[in-house]
Amino acid sequence: MAAKRRDAPSKGDQRVQAILDAAEVLLERERAEPMTVESIAKGAGILRGSLYFYFGSKQEVLTALVARTVARLHMADPPDAPARDIVRWAVENTARTWREHGTVMRAAVEFGPEVPAINQLWQDIIANNTKVMARVLVAAGVSEQDGPTGADALAQALCWMTERNFYHASTQPGGLERMTETLVELWCRVLPGGQSCSS
Repeated sequence: MAAKRRDAPSKGDQRVQAILDAAEVLLERERAEPMTVESIAKGAGILRGSLYFYFGSKQEVLTALVARTVARLHMADPPDAPARDIVRWAVENTARTWREHGTVMRAAVEFGPEVPAINQLWQDIIANNTKVMARVLVAAGVSEQDGPTGADALAQALCWMTERNFYHASTQPGGLERMTETLVELWCRVLPGGQSCSS
């Protein structure tokens, strides 16, 4: 007899996603302080005791929500494409995540200093994307040398600049769209020859 396929998520997986979805809705409405385990459970359509089967605290729920969201930002090895195209894709993908999940992203920035697990998630995604974008810069002709003008240093500064500027832009109407083009242009001007990425 053939084994059953596990294409569909399990009931437990669905319940975890429902809990995280409820927490995101509450975060948008109330921010993290008024949010409680009871309000999250109610939003997910389960009893408070059932939530504790999956998460030990509100902080654990928030950490898992941040983890789910920042996974969208994770960059794998850069594709075989012109650097300016990779830059535009990376910045636009980041902007899309801020646009669709800005409340969670802002919570990650704001609560990171107080919640070590969230801070680690944020540091890890920036570190990963810095390494990937440093390889993009090197492939475009930026020096691999150590020091303040090498690809690693430039990629790190640009990744943190991107994070901080999107954080501020996400609070302004239309800010993400304007900031996307500004950040794409800044990244491109670091490329050898000061290439422009303007459409």
